[in-house]
Amino acid sequence: MAKTLREELKKRGPFASVEQEATLAIMRTSDLLENRMARLMREHGVTVTQYNVLRILRGEGEPMPCLEVAERMVQVAPAITRVVDQLLKLNLISKLQSKTDRRVFLVELKPAAKRLLKKLDQPVLDLHAELLAGVSKTDQKKLIRILESLRAGVPE
Repeated sequence: MAKTLREELKKRGPFASVEQEATLAIMRTSDLLENRMARLMREHGVTVTQYNVLRILRGEGEPMPCLEVAERMVQVAPAITRVVDQLLKLNLISKLQSKTDRRVFLVELKPAAKRLLKKLDQPVLDLHAELLAGVSKTDQKKLIRILESLRAGVPE
């Protein structure tokens, strides 16, 4: 049987509220999932944030402005410039100046990034399946709806 959050944290007393316990449970779960994904990405020489940028670029299929990439990130990346610079150093993306606005820089995938993403596709899907193996498809769908409601209610 799964441990309660209180047991995992070795918390002596009860939580102050159901909201506190729910919030901490989400944060704890997010941390566990993030750590597993980070481990997989490390094995392939990138971070989760870098992988996210590469996936966004692959999905778009054409050069994109850096700020638009930042807006589509799963996790907010306050320093998209730093992430782009890291990917440039890894020789996974190219950076071009926009032809219509000299202030805007576009980024696009290099062939090495496309190969890396193709190599990661199945391991990422396998990891997702492994992480959610203990949760029924019905409960996964409920979880998606609950998390959508939660995100909709969180002020920016």
